[in-house]
Amino acid sequence: MKSFLDKVWSFLSSIKLAIVIFALVALTSIVGTVIEQQASYSENIRVLSSLVGQGLAPTAYKVLYALGFMNMYRSWWFLTLLSLFAVNLLVCSIDRFPAIWRIMRAPVKPIAHDQMKRMPIKEEFVSPGSPDSWLEKSVSAMKSIGFTARTEKEAGGPVQLFAQKHAWSRSGVYVAHISILVILIGALVGVFFGFRGYVDLPEGYTANIVYSNDMDMSDPGQVARRESLLGALYSEGGDLQKAAQSLNESLPGYEKDLRSVGVIPLDFQVLCQQFQVQFYGQTDMPKAYRSLITVLENGKPVVTKWIEVNHPLKYKGVMFYQSSFRLRHDLSNGVAIMDVRSPSGQTETLKMKVGQSFSIPGTKETVRLAKFNPALAFDDQGHAETYSQLMTNPAVKVDITGPDGAQSSKWIVQRYPETWSLPDGSSIGLTDFWGVQATGLQVRKDPGVWIVYLGCILLALGLYVAFFMSHKKIWVRLAPDKKGTLFTVAATCPKNRHAFEREIEKMVTHLKGGN
Repeated sequence: MKSFLDKVWSFLSSIKLAIVIFALVALTSIVGTVIEQQASYSENIRVLSSLVGQGLAPTAYKVLYALGFMNMYRSWWFLTLLSLFAVNLLVCSIDRFPAIWRIMRAPVKPIAHDQMKRMPIKEEFVSPGSPDSWLEKSVSAMKSIGFTARTEKEAGGPVQLFAQKHAWSRSGVYVAHISILVILIGALVGVFFGFRGYVDLPEGYTANIVYSNDMDMSDPGQVARRESLLGALYSEGGDLQKAAQSLNESLPGYEKDLRSVGVIPLDFQVLCQQFQVQFYGQTDMPKAYRSLITVLENGKPVVTKWIEVNHPLKYKGVMFYQSSFRLRHDLSNGVAIMDVRSPSGQTETLKMKVGQSFSIPGTKETVRLAKFNPALAFDDQGHAETYSQLMTNPAVKVDITGPDGAQSSKWIVQRYPETWSLPDGSSIGLTDFWGVQATGLQVRKDPGVWIVYLGCILLALGLYVAFFMSHKKIWVRLAPDKKGTLFTVAATCPKNRHAFEREIEKMVTHLKGGN
């Protein structure tokens, strides 16, 4: 009768258990694919509404959130499945490896003539000449296909040559097993010691926190707690230490509270100095967009880089990816950057806010920046309107007062340089309207990624060995015969048999060549 430990070991080494775990992982991953992981509450409500209707979507969200499907790959039950799979894989390997190890370590030995005839790969033929005259050539023929032969003389005169290669190739599957465990370890390191989040950063603003979606946004209590913790941080100008003190908490405790409501503190600040977007020709379709990001330590810049799609910024293991952009709701703090040229060609670059005035060099004209429009268009009556919530066609309206007091107004459109010219030969060019756009950055820290890369390399190596290499054994028997020497060739190969048979044919052709 099996003991309890034997039964546990048998259960953990069961192939059936592996199949069940695979099935559970596959089924739950279907839900994890339909429900966007770590997405915003509104996004998942939109997805669920299309599946179960708007009325049931909030309830479905609460149920799925409680079950961990909103961040499935970090949920306790999914990690338990992966851990059980890892244990199953490890126990299966330990259970089966000793027998394979004995086969790999066993030296190849001569075998009986009758046994050679029962081998899966065999051939027998006669060549003129004595066995002694063929011995050296037989060794050379075996060497030509990669085998270093050993020789042993049988009783009665026959000589047998035997060799093997790639005995260690049987370990390829176990290298693949180890690589899967390494990949799982790397993934777990990323889960427990890394994070994924986002930050919405307007031009000219800094941030030292990142937001994740690891919080039930449908829970009013959680939302209120998040607002309270962030309120303390904002009131202290983003200083985590002072915010913790204002709440009578230690800094580690305050940071832990922030993480519990989906707010991840950073030990440095990121500043968006500038955001730029390019469009295809005169269309409103974005062609490329990028952000000039500076990392600050103790208020001092340490790294500055333009980041764009597929070209992130990395600092202290934290990756910042360009993800999205938007127009701020409050445009009052925007700054127009204008190149002003006088009739004589004198140029000057100005930075002005709406409501401010300036004089054109070399003239007595005064220009007042009256209005900004991020997406200028005109209706049928010629009235200006805004047609987009993005800065697709930025323009400023200027009021011009001449030396005689005469006034006129004009729209200066960034995309259309022909609107920059003034009647007196001067020009006002709009190059940017800074401070009204915000960049959306995806933020990720994954300290386990290099472990995963190592696991992938090991997996590729293990699969290559397992599928493209094989443990090959070969025997060649030279026996005296009335017509010369009787050659008996036998070989075994658990994989890629046809390729090995072609190698044997090459060797046999060499031996049939005669003295």
